[in-house]
Amino acid sequence: MSEKKCCHESGKTKERSEKEYKDLINRLNRIEGQVRGVKKMIENDAYCTDVLVQVSAITAALNSFNKVLLSNHIKTCVADNIKNGNDEVVDELVNVLAKLMK
Repeated sequence: MSEKKCCHESGKTKERSEKEYKDLINRLNRIEGQVRGVKKMIENDAYCTDVLVQVSAITAALNSFNKVLLSNHIKTCVADNIKNGNDEVVDELVNVLAKLMK
């Protein structure tokens, strides 16, 4: 699969390169496994602080996922839209960043 361009304006979708797609899916699969692990810990009456440490690891993994996705978004969608004269994408980015920083 070749490198794909960014967002389709009408439906707001994103075609990702095979490498980007695989990286994001692999990260999500690891996070999903971590969440299942925490569920198993609760089912097995694990000690609270042990669970909290694992939840913290999940939070860090999700933050890392967001950083990668945001970086890709800025390098493709935002840059492409600005180059094409669509400055509204900057407002969209500012709103997303505000939500991420809550």
